[in-house]
Amino acid sequence: MAEFGLSEYLAPQGRIILRTPPWDFDAFPELAERLLRLLSATVLEKQLDADMHSWLIDFEGCHLLLRAEHYSASVWIEAMSEGLSREELDFIAQLLANQVR
Repeated sequence: MAEFGLSEYLAPQGRIILRTPPWDFDAFPELAERLLRLLSATVLEKQLDADMHSWLIDFEGCHLLLRAEHYSASVWIEAMSEGLSREELDFIAQLLANQVR
């Protein structure tokens, strides 16, 4: 089974909900780095809040947000603004739907 997969793609909102292995707040950076390597994306900026990781990432020249909330154990990728980055999000969703390894 693949480590990462597509849980749900909310295209109108510009959000991809990911399926991930179990993780805890302190271990998220390692999990995120593995995901970004698989996507050939890079981190531009990291923000850490009380229960949320928010990373600004670059995917093929497109800036997206990789977010993870500890309490709901949710991980998602979203556009910087609704309606932006549709082509890139479609591509990532397709990769995840095919269970990126």
